[in-house]
Amino acid sequence: MTEPPSCDIMRCDILARRLLPRMRAEMVYRLVSERGISQSEVSKRLGISRAAVSQYMSRKRGFTRQDLPRELNLVIERWVSAVISGEGSITICDICRSVNLSENR
Repeated sequence: MTEPPSCDIMRCDILARRLLPRMRAEMVYRLVSERGISQSEVSKRLGISRAAVSQYMSRKRGFTRQDLPRELNLVIERWVSAVISGEGSITICDICRSVNLSENR
């Protein structure tokens, strides 16, 4: 098994710029479309503007046609559950580990 790379701020920065917008867009979509939470409520729970939620939903923000790896979809689902329940969270390290898993497959 390949040893995961050590924590590197530059890698975190790249992941945050490249993946977080896509993941946030997918999370917002799931909260509104699949879980039936209003856009206003999603904006309150995430601490983002109602306009940002609308842009995520209309695919003007954070959208790409590339599919996310299975491992990242699992992280997004955990994130959705945490937002709904108000308990738990995900970290950039969770995302990094998931990316490492998908790259090593």
